[in-house]
Amino acid sequence: MEALIYHFKIVMGETELPVGEVYHAVEGGNGELGYYLISDGGRTPYRLQFRRPCFIYYQAYPEMIKGLPISDAVLTLSSINVIAGELDA
Repeated sequence: MEALIYHFKIVMGETELPVGEVYHAVEGGNGELGYYLISDGGRTPYRLQFRRPCFIYYQAYPEMIKGLPISDAVLTLSSINVIAGELDA
């Protein structure tokens, strides 16, 4: 167990990050999952923000349901596969 702790703390642990900012996206289950990182040169990021796909989709939802009855609004919400946990920014 001590060797595993050593591995994660020393070998896999914090590294010096170069100063700057970067955005990187990967393909997730619901769409593009993006990571935005700002570093001030320390051992931990100055700022880290996630761009979740469901949060972006949900912003278009009011435009999608304009003029539709309530029953269609419910079906439209379920068809875009919104994960409620991702809506918390």
